[in-house]
Amino acid sequence: MDLSHNFGDWLKLSYLIFAFCSALFLGALKGFLVGPIAGLILIIGNVGVILGLLPAHVVWTVFTLLKINRLDAPLKVAILLGLPALFGLWLGLSIAGSVLVGLGYGFFTPWVSTFEAFRHENETKKLLHCVVDGTWGTIKGSCTVVRDFADLCYHSYPIYLKELREFPDSNEVQTLRLIHVPACIIVGLLGLMVEIPLYTAIAVVKSPYMLFKGWFRLVHDLISREGPFLETACIPIAGLTILVWPIVVVGSISLAAFSSVFVGLYASVIVFQERSFRRGAAYVIAMVAEFDEYTNDWLYLREGTIFPKPQYRKKRVSRIPELSIGGNRVAGGNTNSVSAEAPAMLVPSLAHSRSVRETIQEVKMVQIWGHMMRSCEMRGKELLDANVITPADLYEWLKAKNSHEAAIIGVGLPCYSFLQTLLNSIKANSGGLLLLDDFEVNHLNRPKDKLLDWFFNPVMVLKEQIKAITLEEAEMRFLEKVVLFGSNTRRMEAWENGSLVPQDALRAAQIQGISRRMTGMVRSISKFPTHRRRYRQVVKDIVAYYLEKENSNRSSSMRSIASIENV
Repeated sequence: MDLSHNFGDWLKLSYLIFAFCSALFLGALKGFLVGPIAGLILIIGNVGVILGLLPAHVVWTVFTLLKINRLDAPLKVAILLGLPALFGLWLGLSIAGSVLVGLGYGFFTPWVSTFEAFRHENETKKLLHCVVDGTWGTIKGSCTVVRDFADLCYHSYPIYLKELREFPDSNEVQTLRLIHVPACIIVGLLGLMVEIPLYTAIAVVKSPYMLFKGWFRLVHDLISREGPFLETACIPIAGLTILVWPIVVVGSISLAAFSSVFVGLYASVIVFQERSFRRGAAYVIAMVAEFDEYTNDWLYLREGTIFPKPQYRKKRVSRIPELSIGGNRVAGGNTNSVSAEAPAMLVPSLAHSRSVRETIQEVKMVQIWGHMMRSCEMRGKELLDANVITPADLYEWLKAKNSHEAAIIGVGLPCYSFLQTLLNSIKANSGGLLLLDDFEVNHLNRPKDKLLDWFFNPVMVLKEQIKAITLEEAEMRFLEKVVLFGSNTRRMEAWENGSLVPQDALRAAQIQGISRRMTGMVRSISKFPTHRRRYRQVVKDIVAYYLEKENSNRSSSMRSIASIENV
């Protein structure tokens, strides 16, 4: 009995090893076959976008620099003189980044997709997806990356520049004295000469610890069946992680060297802000200490740093900064004005491993993104059925270059959908955001992304503000009009939704303020790379819904006419 049991265990182990090695070989084969095609598409596409739009970027940037009123003439001249270097840096880093991303995406995506096929329960499906996954999908994905990058360069960047030009004039004009120009240049070069080698050296020195610590954690989880190894279906993927962990370490070193360029150049900004060469040099030294301390925390080494950390700001004052979202400012959390978080190595957390089931409990950003788009589509169809928006509005947005040219669909519809989400969350007394299908996102299950922090906290503040002013039904309807149509009074008057313009000036100002903040948030989100592609598909789906509805009505009319004629 024991012999047969041991034989069965050895058979399962042999099968697991054979399946893993087969998937490893098949994934590598697909990577070598599909990788060059997908990589070339991504590299050629991104480089073509970069070089093709470079003249337009130069013209747009120079025009914005000349039109903006917050900078005095000497500062504008200094920035103009520095633009060739900045655009040269943009060309070098963006092209190099495109090449690295293209090679990594083209080779590793088929590999990872092969191992993900083990999540299927049926053996036939496992075999089929091992062969098929990561082939055509990788090529399509590379085209999608190029499209999103083109949207970022062609649509998002001009919108950002336009917002800079339209920003309200400030009483405080940024000035530049001629004496500070040499100091900015010298400290900027000093930052590059110090940060690049020291950041790289720190990353290289700590990389062996990261390598063996990561391997130790992964092997420990494999033996004890914890973390990513808890589910049997995920063991092959986790095994692949063990094999490619050295590549992750090398990528961390590269990321550290890459980030040091921007950290070093920021020293010139410190000199300009503080009007002090000494404080700029202090920043250069302090950032090395910040990076060393940051990596120590990530790798669970000793606390602190061996490098000096001089003060480079005039005052160590903890303050509550304002988070700017499309020209609107929302209070954020406490931060120290001295401590600037240095870019870190790509270091996974090695303290607590979570299983796949535990990870699934956390809402992913892609889920929130999907719910937002579904909500926009649903609200758009409702407004279309009610003749609040027209097919002409939809076609106008599809033909427009950016959301500002067709604001009702580009800005108004997402704002209206966002408002309905907030109102439904308030009515349900939800502690977070209540999305479609009663799907709640709160502080406990929200994605732990820095990027989401910039929006989730202001959204929660906005929700509490709407809840605090206790809008009446007629005022809610008026707010719906304002967020959907903005300043288009003709369309607002044409929509009879039972709204009532508040007679109280304070009440009207509160509603207008909420509308402006929501508009700013939506415009900020619209600059994200994937937003335009996804939202364009939403608008196309609404148009298809309208055409299908029209064809159905026309068919019904034809049948009615035919039946009358038969009678």
